[in-house]
Amino acid sequence: MSENKKTKKLFKVLFFNQGKIYEIFAKNVQQSNLFGFIEIEDLVFGEKSQVLVDPNEDSIKKEFEHTKRLYIPVHSIVRLEEIDKETSLKPRVISLKEENNQKKYTSPIYTPPDPFRF
Repeated sequence: MSENKKTKKLFKVLFFNQGKIYEIFAKNVQQSNLFGFIEIEDLVFGEKSQVLVDPNEDSIKKEFEHTKRLYIPVHSIVRLEEIDKETSLKPRVISLKEENNQKKYTSPIYTPPDPFRF
């Protein structure tokens, strides 16, 4: 694999946190030494030279501006994708509040059924 292709490798990470789905981009994703966690490093955001500022992306930048490394519990990961291009990166937060009498999304943790319930 050429060095140029190696530097373009990028990961798109979707994870669940406090009733929201976060979609972020990072250059390095790996299993952590902390049992049950995924380690995410080198967060990547869209072009800084854009004239229009996306408030959603700007809030994510502010939230993670001093973050060197993220440790996300494995059960909070919704999806991991390896992508090749850094074009049109738009990190976002998707709020999962109750709308139109629909139930609020909950964490995707497996809960075994009650053995005493018939």
